Amino acid sequence: MARILVVDDSPSEIHQFVNFLAKHGHQVLTAESGADGIDLANEEQPDVILMDVVMPGLNGFQATRQLTRASQTRHIPVIIVSSKNQDTDRVWGQRQGACGYLTKPVDERTLISAVNGALA
Repeated sequence: MARILVVDDSPSEIHQFVNFLAKHGHQVLTAESGADGIDLANEEQPDVILMDVVMPGLNGFQATRQLTRASQTRHIPVIIVSSKNQDTDRVWGQRQGACGYLTKPVDERTLISAVNGALA
């Protein structure tokens, strides 16, 4: 069982991810903004972070960059999960330090496969 932090400003997306992850035995933490996600990652040290991109304030690319460059959180794999599906978005996500990029809507099998890959 892993501890997964879901950072997304959509309650329906959070609900779906929590259901998928809990069904597979994972403990889920949630944050509704990039800034809250960074704070929670520092406090809780999750095993994986699922990061939305389009959020008010600190967006997911900015939050990912901060998490992957900070000594306290750089070891935590970040998977971007976004409705932004252009190749440039994927490349930008990788440049911010994300280890994966999924496009919404994400089916359960794809999400769990990505999480398991990040945990391996």
